[in-house]
Amino acid sequence: MAFHLFAVAPPATFSWSPKVGLLMVLCNILAIYLGTKIFKAGEGTQLPNPKYFGGLGLEALLATTSLGHVIGFGVILGFGAAGLL
Repeated sequence: MAFHLFAVAPPATFSWSPKVGLLMVLCNILAIYLGTKIFKAGEGTQLPNPKYFGGLGLEALLATTSLGHVIGFGVILGFGAAGLL
């Protein structure tokens, strides 16, 4: 009986648009900036051109972009719920 409730009300999702992409890019840039201030820049596997990523290593870059996607997910859902998308 309880399973019928899940089938009746599918969640409203947001389709991709340039605004959504821009928000995700901005959140990732913010996370990379925060990562350059938190992590020690010279540690880990070096990237081919580290000056573009604030001297972060591969591990730190993967961690900061993962955080950026989590932040972006929340920002996109929040802006969508507020009607700003």
